[in-house]
Parts: sequence; C-alpha cells; structure tokens
Amino acid sequence: MGKSLLDEKSEEELWQEYRQNKDPKIRDTFIRQYAPLVKYVAGKVYDGMPSTVEFDDLVSYGTFGLLDAIEKFDLAQNVKFKTYAVVRIRGAIFDELRSTDWVPRSVRQKIREVEEAISTLEAQHGRSVSDQEVATYLKMDEEEYVKTIVKISGTSVLSLNDVWFSGDENDKMSIQDSIEGPETLKPDVEVERKEIRRIVYDVINQLPEKEKKIIILYHYEDLTLKEIGQVLDITESRVSQLHTKAMLRIRSKLTNVRKGIM
Repeated sequence: MGKSLLDEKSEEELWQEYRQNKDPKIRDTFIRQYAPLVKYVAGKVYDGMPSTVEFDDLVSYGTFGLLDAIEKFDLAQNVKFKTYAVVRIRGAIFDELRSTDWVPRSVRQKIREVEEAISTLEAQHGRSVSDQEVATYLKMDEEEYVKTIVKISGTSVLSLNDVWFSGDENDKMSIQDSIEGPETLKPDVEVERKEIRRIVYDVINQLPEKEKKIIILYHYEDLTLKEIGQVLDITESRVSQLHTKAMLRIRSKLTNVRKGIM
C-alpha cells in the first residue's frame, strides 16, 4: 500500500498547500482521511429515521458536504476541520432530505399546527406549556395529541439543521450552527450570531428537565436515541417522542424571538 501525503507532511502543511494550488491529490487525501466522518454523521442522522430512508443514500449526500467543507475550509479561522466538516456534512444530508420532500404533507401540516400552538401559548403565558394545554388549544384530547406527537416523531423531520435564521443566501444559520459555531464569519455577523447562540442556550435551559437532558445528550454528548433511553431508563421510542417535543418547543420559542415577542 502506497504512502499517503499525510505520511510525508503535516495536515496543516497540506491545507496551506491546498489553499494555494488546489492540488487534486491533496483533495483526494483529505477525502480518504475524512470519509469515516461522513459515515459517522450519516449514522447519527439515520438513527431513528423511517425505513424508507437508506443509509447509503445519507452517506452519498454527506459526501457532498465533505467536498464542500474541503473547498471552503480556512485554517486562519482557528477552527478544527473536523468540527467544521461535521456541520457541512450534516447540513448537506438534511438539505437533500428536504429537497426530496419525503415527509407526507399531512405530517408537515401537523408540525406547523403544533408549533404555532406552542408559540402562541408560551408567548401568552411566558412559560413552557403542558401537553394538556396544547391539546386543548388544538381542540384535541390529550391522547389524540400524544398520537400526533408519535406520528411526527416517526418521520424524524425535526432537526437542529433546519434553517431558522437567514439574512441572505450566504448568511444562513441553523440551531446546530448556533451550538457548534464553526463558520467563518465577518465581525458584524459574528456579533449577531453570538447573540443568537445566547438565545438558543436560554431556550434550551427553559425546556422541561427530561427534554433538556435529551437535547444535551443527543446534540452535545453525541449519544444515540437508544443510548439515551438506557441512560434515562425509558424506551427508544419514548426518547424519540420527547426529542420531538423538545424540538417543537425550541422552534416555537425561536419563532417568537424572530417576531420580537421574547
């Protein structure tokens, strides 16, 4: 087996060279080096996805994200490439999933209805609201509301990679971006995004305790839904439902932020 360029030079030296000459050999070296990262991120996304989604498809989508990360990475920003690439890979996967529009329209409609209900009620009350309050607002009984959450969670459509803040095409921000913050930004945009990160942290801290734990374990500690279930001693499907509830709350609160209510 031939020597890799990484056997001859440091990764930092290769990045510096690649910025200058775009040598395809260096690019291919980075692709081979970080291909396992694509599979890792695809595996995280695949966890809990419906059976209609193929793991190999997610890997293919993520590979485009890796290529994009390699082209746009800048050593001068003092961010590890792995951190930067994870966001690009995950974003590429969700972009493609959204573009294929595989979620039934009826489910998307339910998501909008529940988000709007939570947003309205929490703006009125200034606190997290209960399932019963949301169900009453939606003119459902609590059992019907729980079934709705189960149906939504089964699609795994709610993601921290959904764009919730956007100035122009080059100034998009997902909730995950606000947590990991690896982007190369202009100073004025960075100041604005630091404020957005603060808001996201506040929103997560306002979640009911179990939902907050699930968000932290899944998005910060990198545990799978199954592993979280073992930690909290609940079923994987229950973790999925609570994660869905947490995401609905987060997105509804951020909607209120954008409206200037909070």
